Amino acid sequence: MVTPRPSVAPTPPASGAGLTPLEEELLRLAGSVPDPELPMVSLAELGVMRGLRLVGPGRVEVELTPTYTGCPALESMATDIERVLHDHGVPEVAVRTVLSPPWTTDAISAEGRRKLAESGIAPPAPLDATAGGGPVPVALAVRCPHCGSTETELLSRFSSTACKALRRCAACGEPFDHFKEL
Repeated sequence: MVTPRPSVAPTPPASGAGLTPLEEELLRLAGSVPDPELPMVSLAELGVMRGLRLVGPGRVEVELTPTYTGCPALESMATDIERVLHDHGVPEVAVRTVLSPPWTTDAISAEGRRKLAESGIAPPAPLDATAGGGPVPVALAVRCPHCGSTETELLSRFSSTACKALRRCAACGEPFDHFKEL
């Protein structure tokens, strides 16, 4: 039996948190797309989904903020969002890049942080934990996701992606990625 796809009727643009039920469902679907570089977390958990609104009959606009302006995964994210929404009956999807306000690691959800740690990637420390929400301190205590020790050392400022640094734990000797605070 084929499940009918939702009919995408035009609605007024969403204002603030006042999304229609259909917009909420489409936002949930788009946000469930896995990040191409960190597939253990969704785009919503990573905090890069800025919004979604119906702009006309069968037309949806999605706002996406990359983790940094030169993020090479942005095109892949947009393609994956378009595919998921097309598969759910939306014929026209436009993914717009929004750079202001910029994304920060504070946008990563608690569930996203848990999944990063569970996958062996040390999640970033919350920025609001820094003094007055100001600059990130130079000497961060980064907890090893394998044994929990804070006796870790920086091996490289960059790892498999520009968003991560490569570290090693002095206690257990295991190397691990650390998602950098931004």
